[in-house]
Formats: sequence, structure tokens, C-alpha cells
Amino acid sequence: MGRSLLAPATAVCLGLLAIGPALAAEPAMIMETPKGNALVDASGMTLYVFAKDAPGKSACAAACAKNWPPLKAGMDAKAMGAWTLVTRDDGTMQWAYKGKPLYHFAKDQKPGEAMGDGLLDGAWSVARP
Repeated sequence: MGRSLLAPATAVCLGLLAIGPALAAEPAMIMETPKGNALVDASGMTLYVFAKDAPGKSACAAACAKNWPPLKAGMDAKAMGAWTLVTRDDGTMQWAYKGKPLYHFAKDQKPGEAMGDGLLDGAWSVARP
């Protein structure tokens, strides 16, 4: 009896694993943070936008990108809906939401932290849905 219950459960789990990537097509999700609803990556880390970026163009490179790592996209990533792609100066791809490139903040250590919000006289802010 235990064997007959285990087989269907295993099949369901394997089926969910097979469709998992299709369900996780968007590069970020919405999560409640101390700063309200924010876009977060798959690990729950808060994402940010930079006021000095032009639509579809990142102004954060070199030392800036060490403190504000971009939300990287694979070279095979495809834009979808509000999610677009930015080609960085170094040739790598970065996700953007509604044309605004997305970044992490190096000092955020735990999912949901939003320590970078308002830095550089407000130039950095939590990415909002």
C-alpha cells in the first residue's frame, strides 16, 4: 500500500520539477519588505533602481557595480512584457523592469532587507512593482 501511494507522489514531484522553470519565467517577484512591496530576486533579495540611469541604459559600472551588482540575465534571456534587457558596457546582460535596470545592494545580507533605499541623496530606491 505504501508503495502505491509513493509512486503517484513521486510522479507529481517529478512533474512539478519539469514545469518549474516554465513557472519561474519572470526574473523577479513581489515581496513585502520593511519599505513596502518591492521587487526581489529568486532568493528574496531586494532589487533597486538608480535615478541616474537612462531608460534601457545602465549608468552604474566599475566601482558602482561592486556596491550595486546588476541583476544579471543570461545571454539567452528574452524580454517579456514589462521585463526588458539592457546590454551593459562590458557586454553582459542585465534585467530591467519597465526600462529601469535592476540592481542588488551589496550590504543587504538577508532576504527582504532594503538598506540601500534612499542612498546617494535618494538616487537609489527600492524597485517597485
